[in-house]
Amino acid sequence: MTPQKILQTDSIRELADFWDTNDLTDFDAELEEVDEPVFDRQTTVTVSLAPDESRTVRALARASGISHAQLITRWIVERIQASSRSVT
Repeated sequence: MTPQKILQTDSIRELADFWDTNDLTDFDAELEEVDEPVFDRQTTVTVSLAPDESRTVRALARASGISHAQLITRWIVERIQASSRSVT
């Protein structure tokens, strides 16, 4: 019997099905220890807005077809990118 390899896919469903029917200890030869983070973690920041500011942001986001959180994130990322270009 040929030893099975760990499934290589980006599909959460396929990975879940694979690990539902396999045991990690069966793949000791394929495992390796890593020192650096494997996943990038996001940080959540609370932004306080006046009610009229919040309504405006929500309206602008709705007009763009995105959530207000996505719009605020987009604005912050754009500002960071613009600031980092002017620093270098």
